[in-house]
Amino acid sequence: MVGRGGATRRAVRAHRVEERVLSEQPEPSSQAAVAKRPHTRLLILLAAAVFVVDLVTKVVVVATIEPGEDIRVLGGLFYLTQLRNIGAAFSFAEGWTVVFSVIAVVVAVVIVRTARRLFSTGWAVALGLVLGGAVGNLVDRIFRDPGFLRGGVVDFLSAFAPDGRVWPVFNVADSAIVCGGILGALLALRGIEFDGSRAKAAGAAGSSEPAA
Repeated sequence: MVGRGGATRRAVRAHRVEERVLSEQPEPSSQAAVAKRPHTRLLILLAAAVFVVDLVTKVVVVATIEPGEDIRVLGGLFYLTQLRNIGAAFSFAEGWTVVFSVIAVVVAVVIVRTARRLFSTGWAVALGLVLGGAVGNLVDRIFRDPGFLRGGVVDFLSAFAPDGRVWPVFNVADSAIVCGGILGALLALRGIEFDGSRAKAAGAAGSSEPAA
């Protein structure tokens, strides 16, 4: 009887130890969540870097370059100037300042909401560039003359010739927006989704496979 009781107690203890070990092991879904985290930090850091560089360069340009002045740099590859743009990037559609300001706000909100499900490094870089550029130009439209949401964006880079004769005058924010847009278009053409997976051909719509 004693031997049987001792065996029973040992079996109960072994069962409890096994339950404790199993309970301490993370579930597969938890392991996947740890291994695959959204690239929100990368997006925000890149957007912040673009915004800071854009803001600093604009402040320096306004403080040191008179409107209409052209400074030749890099052997004429670029000319530094000061121009107030009331249109979109590269002086497109001037006179639509309020519209583009509202669009910039919408774009920023959509990108921030998307960041929570962003697992693709490429898309994090693309959207970070667009977000930083959009916020950079939006700050000008809010705080510069002639008024709220109608302010002129400071542009200062003229490529190949002064005064935008060859290419419209632009700034760091414009460059970031265009580069982010091009990268996003390339990712879309390759079928890479925000979660890092790659969409299959049209015949297999709704399914996806991991991107390389």
